Amino acid sequence: MSLHSDDGTRFVGLANYAEMLTSEDTRRALANNAIWVLVAPTVVTALGLVFAVLTERVTLVNAFRLVLFMPMAISFLAAGVTFRMVYDEDPNRGLLNAALVSVHDSFAEPSPYPGATVREDPELRAVDGAIHTTTPVSSGEVVLLPLVGLPADEVPDEAAQAAAPAPGPGVSGLVWRDFLRGGEGTDGAVDPGEYGLPGVSVEALQGGTVVAETVTGADGSFAFPELAGGGYTVRLAAGNFTEPYRGLTWLGPGLVTPAIIGSYIWVWAGFAMVVISAGFSSIPRAAVESARLDGASEWQVLRLITIPLLRPVLAVVVVTLVINVLKIFDLVLVLAPESVQPEANVLGLEMYHASFTRLNAGLGSAIAVLLFALVLPGMAWRARMLRRQERRGY
Repeated sequence: MSLHSDDGTRFVGLANYAEMLTSEDTRRALANNAIWVLVAPTVVTALGLVFAVLTERVTLVNAFRLVLFMPMAISFLAAGVTFRMVYDEDPNRGLLNAALVSVHDSFAEPSPYPGATVREDPELRAVDGAIHTTTPVSSGEVVLLPLVGLPADEVPDEAAQAAAPAPGPGVSGLVWRDFLRGGEGTDGAVDPGEYGLPGVSVEALQGGTVVAETVTGADGSFAFPELAGGGYTVRLAAGNFTEPYRGLTWLGPGLVTPAIIGSYIWVWAGFAMVVISAGFSSIPRAAVESARLDGASEWQVLRLITIPLLRPVLAVVVVTLVINVLKIFDLVLVLAPESVQPEANVLGLEMYHASFTRLNAGLGSAIAVLLFALVLPGMAWRARMLRRQERRGY
């Protein structure tokens, strides 16, 4: 079939293979498969070894193994649906982002008025998140800084009716929410019912250098009484308006492949643990005990005795996982959003799209042949290992 046209009616020779090898989609799928082969089997085997060692030391061994092996009982379809929720970008729904936001907010002070911006005014300008005056300010002036884009329920309870301070020594001003329900009031002017914004960080700059800092009061007013002369710029720091941290876009173009590999590791780590735990039973206890009597630490016993004796078992686990990840398809199809599936593409998914989405059976068959050629060495090695074990009688 791979030597025929998309509808199977014409012989095209190696044209499908040429198209496959020159296709950007196939090259990206091959690159992603290479990442899968390098990362997933290695991490799964390492975790399986760690878990197998832990099962030798925990009390509730069967319960521990059951919890770790349980993901193997569900399909990749169910695992994909589960991890779509885990990786949800909204921290109110996604488990990972909820954890990240909690950790971030424990160490970072949230901005008081995220998303607020200045009302359109030729004398004010927003640059890199900060809001500053466009004309020089002199001592004795009052600077009005009306803000919009702030919901009423985000105005603090301690906020008072906005009131512009009277001109006095230095530079003073007012920061307030310049909006009334129904669009009433005058833009840029302080109206009854408009509240000041307390806690806003205000800076005075001269020649690009911050010369004074203060924070607005309950009515939104601020003052720099120590400033004399002129040539000042009043700036509301960008930290006042920074959007809250929302976590990572796990299923975006940059992280989708590592995220899917993470879900695969969750499913298969239990398999590696069970196989390696079975391998532990074949290790001669005399060798381990002799090493301990000779003064070897637990790490030395693991590195110099356990792992070398487990090498055939570890090789079987790695090869089995390599074969499995080369054929990965359904987890990528379910977990990767359609908009980023090209970035997460693998050979199994590309074969599916070529055959059933683009209806090119010839190209799909060529990709299937390539996939078989990649899997064949691992299958041959596994068969050889089985024959060798049969000859040895175990």
